[in-house]
Amino acid sequence: MNARAHASWPPLGWLRVLDLTRLLPGGFATQVLADLGADVVKIEPSGGDPLRGAAPETFAALNRNKRSAVLDIVRPEGRSALLDLLPEYDVVVESYRPGVLDRLGLGFTALRRANPSVVLCSLSGFGQSGPYAGRPGHDVNFLALSGFFAVPNRPGGRVDRPGVRVGDLAGSMYAALSVVVAAQHASVTGVGQHVDVSLHEAAAAWAGPLALPALNLDDPADSPVLTGDNDVFTTRDGRRLSFATFEDKFWRAFRDRLADEFPALATDAYDRRVDRTRHKDAVSALLAEVFAARDLAWWAKVFGELDVPWAPVYETPEDIVDDPHVRARNLVATVPGGPRRTAVAPGPLSGAVRRGTRLPPCTRTCTRRAHRRGARAHRTALMTGKADMPTSPADAEPRLGEILASADRDTRYGELAARTPVTRGRYVGDVEVWLITGHDEIVTVLNDAASAAI
Repeated sequence: MNARAHASWPPLGWLRVLDLTRLLPGGFATQVLADLGADVVKIEPSGGDPLRGAAPETFAALNRNKRSAVLDIVRPEGRSALLDLLPEYDVVVESYRPGVLDRLGLGFTALRRANPSVVLCSLSGFGQSGPYAGRPGHDVNFLALSGFFAVPNRPGGRVDRPGVRVGDLAGSMYAALSVVVAAQHASVTGVGQHVDVSLHEAAAAWAGPLALPALNLDDPADSPVLTGDNDVFTTRDGRRLSFATFEDKFWRAFRDRLADEFPALATDAYDRRVDRTRHKDAVSALLAEVFAARDLAWWAKVFGELDVPWAPVYETPEDIVDDPHVRARNLVATVPGGPRRTAVAPGPLSGAVRRGTRLPPCTRTCTRRAHRRGARAHRTALMTGKADMPTSPADAEPRLGEILASADRDTRYGELAARTPVTRGRYVGDVEVWLITGHDEIVTVLNDAASAAI
């Protein structure tokens, strides 16, 4: 489908994506696409994505605005079903180790036979080629090899790993961007692409501009980007604040306001950026002593009167959601169906409202949990039978309505068993279902989780 013909919000409403990924990198990449309007269908194995059970809140945070279907691509019939679905989709995103899809008969060559314009995005640790291609890895491994730890973060300090999975998320963003570019190209030329995104390379691309210039230095700590006045400092009450006066005007405003209170600041020795960098250890020690002399609340009041770059360090989720700027910008939303909070997609287009947050695809687990809370659950249905079962959406809807009405307290789930033809999502009541018709069964799988706010 030509993207140029669909310029209205949501901007990616023309894009249809099959998501074969698991865990953070692929989940975040496809959620970016979904937040921008793409129709993303998450393909899950029998029993659902492992993250559902291991970290259900994380699963929910990575799969909003998606639909879901259960399809076991390890089985021949599952692979056949995926290929049957492919002509209706623009993009496939996967995160298996290199070579796995080829061994399953679902590599790029096979996908192109089913849909010549398809874009396959392979999101892996080290890419599809090279000596590390087959190695397992996680975020900390990719960061370790990327140069991330070669960028000093404070004078005399040793770089430690962050809690945020920087490598995973960097790769996710490159994947989402590359998918949109490749899909736009395919919509114009009719030629698909295989996009090879390496999490290691994504992390290296972020670390490189700061790490590689140090090749010319005897000591990486001599890097001009390492300064004593761009850091996190501890206050008297054990709280922390961030402070960054890269520009001279901010340093002068800070020391002019506080020189009477802290005589050590009453000097012009550090008024120039070059001097603060040259004496970074002394500046760091000076600021550490100054900030440790007062509580965070005192500093917040003083900085509230000054136009300088500073911020309190939020170390609990409650701090984040209670921030007035976060509230004003509607950055954190409550997912319909429960108390889950999620950070919505930043950067809404001019004149557009951020896309509403929809539930992640529901499962048997979350349905039972909802019942334990005494709330109404999302409804889905499994309809099985033999020759007397309906074989078209029009025939099926009355029967589906009956099943959905009785399924609220005893929800059953079935594996999406791999047959054709496939009918796109249709609404039965307020639940969107897919009909997969086969020789002797029709399976309905909840996709949109759009029913019954819990």
